[in-house]
Amino acid sequence: MITLFLQLLLAHFLGDFVFQSHAWAEAKALKGFKSRAFYYHILVHALLLILCTAFQFELWPWWILVVFSHALIDQLKYHFRNWFKALPLFIADQLAHISILALASFANFNQWPDFSFLQGASFISLILALIFVSFVSSLIMRLVMQQWVLDEDPKAHSLAKAGLYIGVLERLFVFGFIVLNQWQAIGLLIAAKSVFRFGDLSRAKDRKLTEYVLIGTLLSFALAMATGLIYLEIIKVI
Repeated sequence: MITLFLQLLLAHFLGDFVFQSHAWAEAKALKGFKSRAFYYHILVHALLLILCTAFQFELWPWWILVVFSHALIDQLKYHFRNWFKALPLFIADQLAHISILALASFANFNQWPDFSFLQGASFISLILALIFVSFVSSLIMRLVMQQWVLDEDPKAHSLAKAGLYIGVLERLFVFGFIVLNQWQAIGLLIAAKSVFRFGDLSRAKDRKLTEYVLIGTLLSFALAMATGLIYLEIIKVI
């Protein structure tokens, strides 16, 4: 079952990301099933399915299901291209494709995954920790840091919400390193961030900016480390 899923996934990745040219992707995005590239893409997927499953012709019903579902999902993506931004549409598109592959793999062996772990305390604790590290901590950071207003407007010289995304990502990294007991990696992360921020701080020659960045960094790391340690203690007693 797992082997079949990996074979189907390999065919999908090769078809969507290796053997699909940029010109094909643009033609599909502009014309959908009215473009020749749409049918070339589907044909390539069909051939890759046969090759990656090692010519197991008894799988032909699943080949047909995957090929037709792929064509349908690509056409739906074409219709929704003006409704959603590129990234959410790409994620939804790939999740739909991979879900079909998983369905074909499990159904072929008449063996369905056990999702009982979703009700377990360990899994729920992990989801709570990730939510706290990303969303709750972001709110805490904003509430704490808004009491200080710098003379310069950082938003005018930075990407939209860049600080938010950087903070979330760094806390997720710290949380993951703690769970994996890789404390030295946290030191490397702090060092890397210091190197990137050194240029800004040295050019600014502003003590307030230095203190602002230092407080934000230490608070962000502290929240992530506290969450990671609490999570590890919780799963010990579950």
